[in-house]
Amino acid sequence: MTELRTLKVALLGCGNVGAQVARILIEDAEALAARTGARLELTGIAVRTIDAPRDVELPRELFTTDADTLVKDADLVIELMGGIEPARTLILAAIENGASVVTGNKALLAQDGPTLYEAADKAGVQLSYEAAVAGAIPILRPIRDSLSGDRITRVLGIVNGTTNFILDQMDSTGAQFADALAEAQRLGYAEADPTADVGGLDAAAKATILASLSFHTRFDLENVHCEGITEVSASDIAAAKDAGFVIKLLAIAEKLTAADGTEGVSVRVHPTLLPREHPLAAVHGAFNAVFIEAENAGELMFYGQGAGGTPTASAVVGDLVSAARRIVLGGPAQTETTIGHVPALPIDAVNTSYYIGLDVADQPGVLARIAQLFAEHGVSIEIMRQTIHRDADSNVESAELRIVTHRATEAALAATVQAVKGLDVINSVTSVLRVEGV
Repeated sequence: MTELRTLKVALLGCGNVGAQVARILIEDAEALAARTGARLELTGIAVRTIDAPRDVELPRELFTTDADTLVKDADLVIELMGGIEPARTLILAAIENGASVVTGNKALLAQDGPTLYEAADKAGVQLSYEAAVAGAIPILRPIRDSLSGDRITRVLGIVNGTTNFILDQMDSTGAQFADALAEAQRLGYAEADPTADVGGLDAAAKATILASLSFHTRFDLENVHCEGITEVSASDIAAAKDAGFVIKLLAIAEKLTAADGTEGVSVRVHPTLLPREHPLAAVHGAFNAVFIEAENAGELMFYGQGAGGTPTASAVVGDLVSAARRIVLGGPAQTETTIGHVPALPIDAVNTSYYIGLDVADQPGVLARIAQLFAEHGVSIEIMRQTIHRDADSNVESAELRIVTHRATEAALAATVQAVKGLDVINSVTSVLRVEGV
């Protein structure tokens, strides 16, 4: 029987995901060797504090604070530290030393991915990052490989479990945003500082990766229009439900033609109304899903757990096995799929439907004035719902209007909203949200 070669694996970081990756490498060593054709030897785990408490019991002798030395002797490096530095420097050092790298660092890839891709290509090593977008969901390999013979026209994704849990709680229980966030933190779905999640920044980083792979060009965070969910109110959720919609934070990348004829790609993250019959509307809790539209394959959806130590570790180890197989069998490394440059279009190029919430005076002629103003700006109203309420202190009645438009440009909608604000019968514009899937 042929003796299997041994590949040395260095693990950088031992948080929830890193600890589960280490556990799998140790517990499933024989099975992984059979699949890979080589023994994957975990030679060390670089951490800041060796004796920090961890959910998984691992051999103490594996831990080190000397990441630089650990990386030098590795055939494969797994980076799960997060952040920009020292992760970036360590990945580049690993690549320079001839090691293939697996990472889940979406922030680094979104900010400085091209530097890493070019370094890996020059060194002839693999750089894999399936876990960077949607946890356990295999989405990057299908886009890069399975759909490489097709043309993707649109990608819509729920790629942040924290915000999906919060919005789902608001929709199912009627909770206010602050209460739903507190529940997410209690259950461990949200960090103590949830800014990156609820502000849309985490989803924006993932959107750049999805857009870059889907449209074979390079996008970065500056190309992403980003809005979070902090301004979504319980009344917005209730009004959306009454009209047959659900609100989700979506990462969207799609081919568009701007008003001046420029063809490009819009990359954006924002709260979005979806019809309840849309497949993404049925994604509950902290789950993720990515919905793809392609010219020949049509509509595809990938669904699963988008976070958590064990699910995300599954994606990391999958990348590791793939990279190890390439080393065993030989052949060229998987390289970046960039083949050209498609311009990133601003949010003004988007043409979609909109939901507008208005607080207005309850008096004759108000609806007609608002409808006329919309028509003057070329924005057609599809649905208009009115609810009357009385202020308990002043006893003055006002009306709450909820409007869903037909498709319109972002510029036309912005001009319409600005004009509506100038009407003397408008108390306030309570919300403006985009609508997809209609």
